[in-house]
Amino acid sequence: MRQSKDIFRSSALKFVILLGVVSLLADMTYEGARSITGPYLAILGASGAAVGFVAGFGELIGYGLRLVSGYISDRSGKYWTITLLGYTVNLLAVPLLALAGRWEIAAILIMAERMGKAIRAPARDAMLSHATHQIGRGWGFGLHEALDQVGALFGPLAVAGVLYFKGSYQMSFGILLVPALLALSVLIVARFTYPRPRDFESVSVKLESKGFPRIFWLYMFAVGLIAAGYVDFPLIAYHFKKASIASDGSIPIFYAVAMGVDALAALVFGRLFDRMGIPVLIVAALISAFFAPLVFWGGFHLALLGMVLWGIGMGAQESILRAAIAGMVPAHRRGTAYGIFNTGYGLLWFLGSALMGILYDFSIPALIVFSVVMQLGSVPLFLLLIKKPAV
Repeated sequence: MRQSKDIFRSSALKFVILLGVVSLLADMTYEGARSITGPYLAILGASGAAVGFVAGFGELIGYGLRLVSGYISDRSGKYWTITLLGYTVNLLAVPLLALAGRWEIAAILIMAERMGKAIRAPARDAMLSHATHQIGRGWGFGLHEALDQVGALFGPLAVAGVLYFKGSYQMSFGILLVPALLALSVLIVARFTYPRPRDFESVSVKLESKGFPRIFWLYMFAVGLIAAGYVDFPLIAYHFKKASIASDGSIPIFYAVAMGVDALAALVFGRLFDRMGIPVLIVAALISAFFAPLVFWGGFHLALLGMVLWGIGMGAQESILRAAIAGMVPAHRRGTAYGIFNTGYGLLWFLGSALMGILYDFSIPALIVFSVVMQLGSVPLFLLLIKKPAV
């Protein structure tokens, strides 16, 4: 019996690693592309306003559509079909950018990439939640996020290498076809090796109301405060450039450091979440909340420390925030739950980022206060969650 359980856990771990490898290769593809889409649109003749609109609208689509795709995945039960469709659109839109002769066509492909990510994210996370039930949800989601961030680190570096030696944006996008096809190949292997991820988690059938438990909505509100107060890296990079904190060549290094910290933090916080639960979210919020003063008031070294704290927060957000939802929502409704969570998170991130961009032009101290207060505002809500039972 013990041996059978160990085999089941091993199988679940392999499934998480397979999807983690898919995410690694996928992030190499689209994060590599995102590191150069701005200047590429400019070369094709887009204005600054057009670039900003495409980036912002793409992110809005990328989060808003998750509400629909999550609901459809739960209603249809076709988690694999939706995941495969989303990854296909998400990944193949990237190398097609090499063929875009006009900025309008490139803009459509950029938004299609975001749309594909929105389609597959809730269904994939729902399948991951079943497997992580066997190995620990914090550890499972943390491991997946760590592999994901390895791709986010090496994708832009690969593109930078192509540009350094060849000087061609088209070739940079074209070379990303390799990790894209590899990601789809691994995904297909995972699909046929593990056709029913739900079998990793035994689910008892019981009558339930149509709504989600109150703990879920309280959790959503707490996480929304963190999202609204988290400064997006483009604004941080803009500040580094404007305030001469770092050279043009150093700014990507700051981001790379944050991505590396992100990966390590996801693993550490994932393990801690399995042992401690919600209190780990409080620790993560208290640590990351103070990146803004260091980033916007510090010199080179303090700004670098600020990026380390920023990376810690991102690692926690991308791993244990998803892991916690799996314990709050019934298994058959997790696709919808992840869709609602991602949509709300993305909308508040968008609104908070827009407001902090405005504050930056008028008062950096006001931006810092807003960022810190919003993130620390989540702590009392997390304390309330500790007293509430999960599903």
